[in-house]
Amino acid sequence: QLQASGGGLVQAGGSLRLSCAVSGIPFNRAHLAWYRQAPGEARELVARKFRDGSTNYADSVKGRFTISRDSAKNTVSLQMKSLNVEDTAVYYCNANDPYSSTNYWGRGTQVTVSS
Repeated sequence: QLQASGGGLVQAGGSLRLSCAVSGIPFNRAHLAWYRQAPGEARELVARKFRDGSTNYADSVKGRFTISRDSAKNTVSLQMKSLNVEDTAVYYCNANDPYSSTNYWGRGTQVTVSS
């Protein structure tokens, strides 16, 4: 129901754009987010786009990452700039339906930043 794409290998300072196609979920009432998990670490929130359009970001990505949602295409994207080695992780898209209190997860896409 959530299919992420766009990961890959990039040099430090570079950019990547992740995209997540959302299906089978009431898109317009869901809060959408990107999380990431580095090896040996807990999954952490990277960015969230609430259904009212407001956003919040992890301090470590503020000013570098931008989350956006496209209601016409039912997608949520994460534009990442000025990437550094610490951004290396598997990135997961997430949809939260506040009406049913259900969380949906995509499989994840690997982002590797080389120095």
